[in-house]
Amino acid sequence: MIMVEGEVGGKKYREPFSKGVLARSLTRAEMDPNKAYTFASQVEAHLKREGVEVIMLEDLIKEVIEKLQDEDKKIASKYRHWKNLRRCTDPLIILVGGASGVGTSSIAFEVANRLGIRNMISTDMIREVMRKTSSKELIPTLYESSYTAYLSLRIPPPSESDQVLIGFRDHVDTVSVGVEAVIERAIKEGISIVIEGVHIVPGFIREDLVSLSNVKMFVLTLQDEEVHRGRFYSRCRQMWARRPLKRYMDSFDDIRRTHLYFESQANKFHIPVIENIDVTTTIDSIIENITQTYGSEEDVKGTEG
Repeated sequence: MIMVEGEVGGKKYREPFSKGVLARSLTRAEMDPNKAYTFASQVEAHLKREGVEVIMLEDLIKEVIEKLQDEDKKIASKYRHWKNLRRCTDPLIILVGGASGVGTSSIAFEVANRLGIRNMISTDMIREVMRKTSSKELIPTLYESSYTAYLSLRIPPPSESDQVLIGFRDHVDTVSVGVEAVIERAIKEGISIVIEGVHIVPGFIREDLVSLSNVKMFVLTLQDEEVHRGRFYSRCRQMWARRPLKRYMDSFDDIRRTHLYFESQANKFHIPVIENIDVTTTIDSIIENITQTYGSEEDVKGTEG
């Protein structure tokens, strides 16, 4: 039996080499599952031929990357980046924001899955929890959607002002308190998490949190209005959908105004803006951005995530 030796928290450990564990790591790098298991079996066979009984984790990773270079350089690069991220000592907090309908929930799910992050929460869920602790009379905008919050403003804004954005900002500002609490808890407990939703707006979450190297924020957009509109049709066709299409269509122009506000805030605070047309391209862009600024060889220690 081949044993893999690693280190966690300064303490060494040994565990049996597992083709299944290696194969799952390779699928995170987008290798076909069947091909990943075959590749893992080949690595095991090679180690046995070499008479290896104990191998350091770092040496195993190098061995895998070298063999992947011959197999597929793109997958080799993704595998290396993924392993670096998994071995970081700080939790990774990924924030994915965007106007209603641009696809934050689906992208957040795929990013979490690719990076092996088990925790994900939507800001709508955070808002729902906050509703249980705050009455409608106290914070009326909390009980509206982000794009209809202006309807519940305590003091109606001047007619010449952008009422939709004033309501939207009030709504986001309120929910951001809950978002900050989740981020702080994740950091304190050392839990990696992906948080997504319309309340992840640049400039509304405390600077001391978003400036941390392990907190990454992204804004998704859809420049083509018809593509954006089409996303609502697709969403509402799902059997589990509970919100009627008419509600979105009646407020579509207002939703697009919040969309433009997202873009302006992202540009103002230098947050990456990603056009979410193709899911794979969007996910690759997010992960590439993360690996360029977090999880480099200098930022990790020899621990297995």
